[in-house]
Amino acid sequence: MTVVHAAHDRAVTTLTLDSPANRNALSAVLVGELADALTRCGKDDGVRAVVLTHTGNTFCAGADLRDPPHPDALVGLLRQIVELRKPVVARVTGHVRAGGLGLLGACDIAVAGEGASFAFTEVRIGVAPAVISLTLLPRTDPRALARHYLTGERFDAAEAVRTGLLTAAGPDADEVLAPVLDGVRRSSPQALAETKALLTAKVLETFDRDAAGLTALSARLFSSAQAAEGMTAFLERRDAAWVV
Repeated sequence: MTVVHAAHDRAVTTLTLDSPANRNALSAVLVGELADALTRCGKDDGVRAVVLTHTGNTFCAGADLRDPPHPDALVGLLRQIVELRKPVVARVTGHVRAGGLGLLGACDIAVAGEGASFAFTEVRIGVAPAVISLTLLPRTDPRALARHYLTGERFDAAEAVRTGLLTAAGPDADEVLAPVLDGVRRSSPQALAETKALLTAKVLETFDRDAAGLTALSARLFSSAQAAEGMTAFLERRDAAWVV
């Protein structure tokens, strides 16, 4: 069953994450399908920009704990979004957790509507937001990111805008998105590609410098005893052993 659907309208392709059974979690299947869809968008001269959105009340719940992608695959997906020679715009109308926030960080523009919520929940299951830091550390407020990384607290769209995780938010995500899409439709494809390259150069430097180390860190933590306890507790809907 396909979990990423594509639709095209006036030079904009919308890729919709549609895996309700796991709240659009980053499974090996979803990561693979999204990567393939982005590759097709990159080769299609009729695509001026890509919108990444979702069905249901969750944009992305983070890594699928039952079928997690290999860290290298997630690194590849995030880099692919950053390197794509076309703007990628996230449209969020629901919850975003853990690895899903890495997708937002990879996108060039991210907008959200009423009811969106965010949390870096990795520390609560015994791991760290390692790989997704490749897109988040260069683009978000470091003091705010420290708080949210270290506590796993839930925060709203207004805080996400303040920290740089989101570009803009409002009661209706489509109203916030409309002027963004109008802008890219009025822009030269060549100019969009070269301007995006200017904006993402520092992010790609982070990938070149840190990807291998953060991938190794992620693999080490996910194979640890504390991660096993944390993930089991999450799946069993109970507190982990270290909760006091």
